[in-house]
Amino acid sequence: MDGKPAGMTANVPHGTIKFSRKEELCVAKIVAIANQKGGVGKTTTAVNLSSCVAALGKRVLIVDLDPQGNTTTGFGVKKKTLRYSAYDVISGKVKIQDAILRTEFENVSLLPAKNDLAGGEIELIQEENRTSRLKMQLLTCKLDYDYILIDCPPALGLLTLNGLTAADKLIVPMLAEFYAMEGLSQLTSTIKIVRNNFNPSLEIAGILFVMFDQRLNLSKQVEEEVEKFFPGKVFQTKIPRNVRLSEAPSHGKPVMYYDPSSKGAEAYAMLGMELLGETPEPKKEKKRLLFGRRK
Repeated sequence: MDGKPAGMTANVPHGTIKFSRKEELCVAKIVAIANQKGGVGKTTTAVNLSSCVAALGKRVLIVDLDPQGNTTTGFGVKKKTLRYSAYDVISGKVKIQDAILRTEFENVSLLPAKNDLAGGEIELIQEENRTSRLKMQLLTCKLDYDYILIDCPPALGLLTLNGLTAADKLIVPMLAEFYAMEGLSQLTSTIKIVRNNFNPSLEIAGILFVMFDQRLNLSKQVEEEVEKFFPGKVFQTKIPRNVRLSEAPSHGKPVMYYDPSSKGAEAYAMLGMELLGETPEPKKEKKRLLFGRRK
C-alpha cells in the first residue's frame, strides 16, 4: 500500500453549493454492519461484501470502526505504516479525506483503524456530539461514493453508536444458533435506543446468516424463528462455512480475489446483488464478477 489519500473533496463554504436532482441521487448509501456479539462474521462480511459491491461498478468506502483493525489488514494494509486512521478522524484531528486510502482492489477505498481507536472511544466520553462525530465527517464525502460500509466493533459503546447514528441501514450478521438469538434481542433494544435518541431513520437492511449449514435442522429452526421476529428482513443469501473465507485474511485479500471460484466468494457475490436489489442467477453473476476483477 502506498498510503495515498483518496476521495479528496474541495473545501467550499457551507450553503454555497446547489445540487441538481440527479446529483442528489448520487449521495452514498451508508450501511453499518453490527452485532453486539463477537465472532459472528462482521469483519468477514464487511471485507467481502464491500469488494463484491465494488466489483459490480459501485464506488465503495469501507470504514473500519473496530480497534482490532481486522478489516484494515483484510485489505492488505499494514497498520504500522498508517499516517492517519479512524481515530484521527473521530477525534477531529484530521479531515476524513486525509485519512482515506485507496486499496489495490477495484473501486474500494478504506478508512483504516488501529488499536489507538480504543483509547479514542474513552476520549469521546467528555466530548460534545460524541455520537455523531463519524456522521459529520461522512457528510463531507458522501458524494464521492455510491456505498459506505461501516464495520462496527462487537460492543455497544460510543464507536458502535457513531456507526449506527451515521448509517441509513443496518446489516446484522449472526450464527444459526440459539445463543445468537440473545445477542439479536440485545441489538434490537439498541436499535430502539438509537432511533429514539440519535437516528430515527435507521432501518434494518437484513439479518445475514453466516457459517450456515443448511443440512442441520437447528439452522433451519433458528432461521424460522428469526423470520418470525423480523418478517421480510432475513437475507435470502446465506454465507456457508468455507475454508477459503478463513484463509483469505491472512493473504490480505477479499475472498473474490483470493479464490473467486470458492463457495464463499459466490455467496458474497450473491449478497452484493441482493443488497443492490438485483436477483441474478448464481452462475451468471459469478462470471460477471470474475470479468470485473482488476488484473
